[in-house]
Amino acid sequence: MFANLLHNVSKSLKIIIVGNGKVGHTLVEQLSKEGNNITVIEKDATVIADLDSQFDVITIKGNGASYNTLKEAGVETADLVIAVTGSDELNLLCCTIAKQFSSCAAIARVRTPDYSQEVGYLRDKLGLAMIINPELESAREMARILYLPTALQVNTFAHGQAEMIKFKIPSGNTLDQMTIANLGRHITNNILICGVERKGEVYIPSGSFCLEADDTIYFAATRNEARKFLKNIGVFTKQVKNAMIVGGGLSSFYLANELLHAGVDVSILETSLERCNELSTMLPEATIINADASSQEGLMSAGLTNMEAFVPLTGIDEENVLLTLYAKRVSKAKVITKINRINFSEVIADLDLGSVVYPKLITSEAIIAYARALRASRSSEIETLYHLFDSKAEAIEFRIKEASPVVGKELRELSLKDNLLIAFINRRGKIIIPSGSDTIEIGDSVMIVTTHTGFNEIRDILK
Repeated sequence: MFANLLHNVSKSLKIIIVGNGKVGHTLVEQLSKEGNNITVIEKDATVIADLDSQFDVITIKGNGASYNTLKEAGVETADLVIAVTGSDELNLLCCTIAKQFSSCAAIARVRTPDYSQEVGYLRDKLGLAMIINPELESAREMARILYLPTALQVNTFAHGQAEMIKFKIPSGNTLDQMTIANLGRHITNNILICGVERKGEVYIPSGSFCLEADDTIYFAATRNEARKFLKNIGVFTKQVKNAMIVGGGLSSFYLANELLHAGVDVSILETSLERCNELSTMLPEATIINADASSQEGLMSAGLTNMEAFVPLTGIDEENVLLTLYAKRVSKAKVITKINRINFSEVIADLDLGSVVYPKLITSEAIIAYARALRASRSSEIETLYHLFDSKAEAIEFRIKEASPVVGKELRELSLKDNLLIAFINRRGKIIIPSGSDTIEIGDSVMIVTTHTGFNEIRDILK
């Protein structure tokens, strides 16, 4: 499928990636798959050998903050430099040096809370295209889910004015055995079901598609309409009142901070007394408990059975999975499971883990969206990109900047690719769930959902 899209690519990018940890590896895999020329700078010879055996990329052993190393990597003619080492300072330094000797765009991963409060200042002063914080972005995604606990996932578009919500149809629900067309006739036309997963297969549904219990769906709507729709089909929509977080790392700090600001009571379980003291100072409104969460007694004495939400954020995937399964057995809490490795996503999908969040995918999606925007023509650019259904589909928001073959024509006149849906049009802040008579105009942003991959600009939706 990807090969069929290569003719749409305006140009391949020359990209330098500094650091090949979890995020770096994901970026190499995704960006090389999309036809870019990748050079990786990495200090660890073992990691380099592993890269060389898996991908058709150039590898350089060295320090990404060294001008000589960057020069060897071709920084002077690079389109994009991405620094994702384990050090915030090194990432910022790599990008700063690259910008001094090149006209490339630069992206730095920065995780420390102190720096996160200064993102706008650092980005502008250092001339960076993007500063991204995986823990903060994943915490925001988790918070959005806890504000709407029946959702498995909540993605935002149109600067927060539209949402794409992942939801599993319960047995006996109104939607069971209802066609998409009848949903519009009998419930609402103000939401659009964009994708359905059934027994591992993903469908971009037409009006005749019949929904079934246990289908996992994504639907697009404004925030208010999404909640009205869920209420109309008998689904609980109020945000949680309290939450228990396991682990006291950066993700826990960011999530607790988000929830406290929304009026949610937060308890954090952490084994290190020193870290508990730090968290007590940083989050005075939270309840910090020095306890071993791997102990069932510790969880129960901390009040797990009374919690409306439970989020294990340890650094160990297996522990997060076990904690989630235990919480589901002894409580009615909404659970979110953080998974760092995506190698076993199909196995994870078979487990009943509630909402699953992959921080490195959130990071890579934002960077891939920027890279695709660099490749596109001037007529449109990507504002937001999300992978859906374990990357079997994509939701992409394009901003329409200039005239193109899709502008000014009724949607029914456009010859769209198969397995593709236009989910909404954002026109000056008004979200339009489109019909065949609607048009795309300059200045709009348009969200499409498709099982194709590699779209760079809005005209890629055409056959």
